[in-house]
Amino acid sequence: MNTVADFDPWSPSFTADPYPVYASLRERGRAHWFEPARQWLIPHYDDVSALLRDRRLGRTYLHRFSHEEFGRTAPSAAHGPFHTLNGSGLLDLEGEDHTRIRRLVAKAFTPRTVERLVPTIRRLAEELVDDLVARGGGDLIAAVAEPLPVAVIAEMLGIPESDRGLLRPWSADICGMFELNPSEETARRAVSASLEFTAYLRDLIVERRRSPGEDLVSALIAAHDAEDRLTEQEMISTCVLLLNAGHEATVNSTGNGWLTLFHHPEQLARLRAAPEALLAPAIEELLRYDTPLQMFERWVLEDIEVGGTVIPRGSEVALLFGSANRDPARFERPDELDLSRADNPHITFGAGIHYCLGAPLARLELAASFGTLLRRAPRLRLAAEPEWTGFVIRGLRELRVEV
Repeated sequence: MNTVADFDPWSPSFTADPYPVYASLRERGRAHWFEPARQWLIPHYDDVSALLRDRRLGRTYLHRFSHEEFGRTAPSAAHGPFHTLNGSGLLDLEGEDHTRIRRLVAKAFTPRTVERLVPTIRRLAEELVDDLVARGGGDLIAAVAEPLPVAVIAEMLGIPESDRGLLRPWSADICGMFELNPSEETARRAVSASLEFTAYLRDLIVERRRSPGEDLVSALIAAHDAEDRLTEQEMISTCVLLLNAGHEATVNSTGNGWLTLFHHPEQLARLRAAPEALLAPAIEELLRYDTPLQMFERWVLEDIEVGGTVIPRGSEVALLFGSANRDPARFERPDELDLSRADNPHITFGAGIHYCLGAPLARLELAASFGTLLRRAPRLRLAAEPEWTGFVIRGLRELRVEV
């Protein structure tokens, strides 16, 4: 059993640059027990990729075991609204429920459906970037990275424009619970946001029943009403997941990506010189180099073995995406940023049945925002070094830029 003294996800210095610690973990073994979170850390690409696809693991265990049977304590009743909301969403469902809901939601993310959004995404990106340029700069997160994906996913769901300012604060409070060992204050905020978000969506569902539209909420209502294929809670949880997952990663990919470019001026100069040729591989490389989701957890439903270490049923594994994406066994010169990297099977969007449904949409949004900034703010530069926030969902509090 390995000890992991230098893995400290609550340390600002570790969060700012976890990659040297990941390299040490990879050198020292394939599975490491981390006592503070009572998890097994898995740092190698091949293991992370395989375990994402291994059905002996799951995002939940409740489709097969009770809390008691699995050797776990039920969550606090005070946190119930969060767990009700989270537990009925696509991300945390397994088995037939996951298959049923994913099939319904996947219809909203077909290549044809996503392609229809391209003009809207480009228009929004241009408007946001033009505003940033007109002001001479500002916080790139608040000005461009955040409003673009929020507007797109809200448009898909039919959230009125006047209500969209509510979404990111609710999302941020809920996502706080995905960090390691969240505090009671974090839990309180997540519960409050869960209750408010749920109440808002119940009202929206009532409105859409009265007056259906072409949006995803109306489509989910139709699926529920016609064939009873969705409960109302599943509908609400699915909408919340799409709103949260539909922008959190894209916001942080934008901020992290631009900071990476600012810190690699020679690569930024290459991209500016040939944006048409380099933009698509550059986005994939930025997603690999500094992934916004550093870790993804799984419950062990049956005993497994990783590198000679038996990990028993009832354990939790922490799949270290950030480490896997820098594994020299899979990527040549992994700590080097290469915007033209051709062989780049990063796992930033996951793998297996929980592979990110919104990956094509995220790529479109990133291409639109990066491409527009390259064209309309050709001298964009960093104004101040930013502060990192979070570890599991890792991003920047703000990114001050000048044009």
